Amino acid sequence: MSRWYKWFESNERLFWGLHTLGWLGLAIIYYIGSFLNDPRPIFLFIVLLNSLAGWVLTVPLRYVFQHSRQYSLVKMALTILAATYAVSLLWAVARNFHYWEIYKHGFRPEELIYYFHGTINAFVIIGCWAVLYFGIKNYQMLQKEKQNALTATTMAHQAHLKMLRYQLNPHFLFNTLNAISTLVLMKENKTAEKMVSRLSDFLRYSLDNDPIKKVPLGEEIKALRLYLEIEKVRFDDRLNVQWDVSEKCEQALVPSLLLQPIIENAIKHAISKMTGGGAIEISAKIFGHDLLLDVADNGPGAKIKNGQLKRENGVGLVNIRERLHSLYNRNFAFTIEHNQPQGVRVRIRIPYEVKERNDAE
Repeated sequence: MSRWYKWFESNERLFWGLHTLGWLGLAIIYYIGSFLNDPRPIFLFIVLLNSLAGWVLTVPLRYVFQHSRQYSLVKMALTILAATYAVSLLWAVARNFHYWEIYKHGFRPEELIYYFHGTINAFVIIGCWAVLYFGIKNYQMLQKEKQNALTATTMAHQAHLKMLRYQLNPHFLFNTLNAISTLVLMKENKTAEKMVSRLSDFLRYSLDNDPIKKVPLGEEIKALRLYLEIEKVRFDDRLNVQWDVSEKCEQALVPSLLLQPIIENAIKHAISKMTGGGAIEISAKIFGHDLLLDVADNGPGAKIKNGQLKRENGVGLVNIRERLHSLYNRNFAFTIEHNQPQGVRVRIRIPYEVKERNDAE
């Protein structure tokens, strides 16, 4: 099936294929309709000869019609009508010639007007050919315009996703480099060196993954562990991370670096505010056809209104909501609520998707 589809993708092949099938089909219909009147092979020969003449005479119409698109609407219509009538006239003469000279073995009428008999009938058939030609051509142009519009929309959508995804990098880099700078000023060079090494590994993962494509949650968790190792250099034992992710969830596809801004937000507004440190819980569960992701902290909490944090200049969480909307339209949930007994909990629901086998091949 795909081979035939590819064969017809070429306009040239499509034209010659449909052009030949159309005239062959007309010959078959005409012969079947007149078979009872004359079943002799000579009649079949005449029918095929007439179709061949129509096949040959209508080929130039294609190029006349293509050239006429450059004209104004009125001039184009007049050109199409004139060319169609001229070809109809020639085809009528050819059919009558075949009839009198071959079928009737030279027994012809004395008046030449008989050679133009059936011109109206020929004009109707050639007119149908012209209508089909323009119908198919306009349909192709419409499909091409739709495809171009879809391509443009897709490219704009991908560009938007890339912008949202890469917007996280300078935001994260600023915080990390600021921490490294602080360590250097405090002459904690070994700690700073360790942070630079972890940062290098994390950025390599970030740059190696296409922002448009989704990644397995297992790979995302590896990247999160790299990020948390960077933060653990800063907070040491003050940062406690608890994981609750089943093996089946690790196969689920998620947008790359989806949870990192949430964890960064929890560290900045919860862990860093607590003298004795705090904990972050990260969990992933499958419920029906959905993947449920939770990130919770036990920090001092925050003001939440209508499922949104009431903080100014926040980039990460707003960014996540826009990315989810771009990827899943309305088939997602992103809520922020108070954790119990204290802290903030972020919940995400997205469709449960796994990588198909042929995607990996």
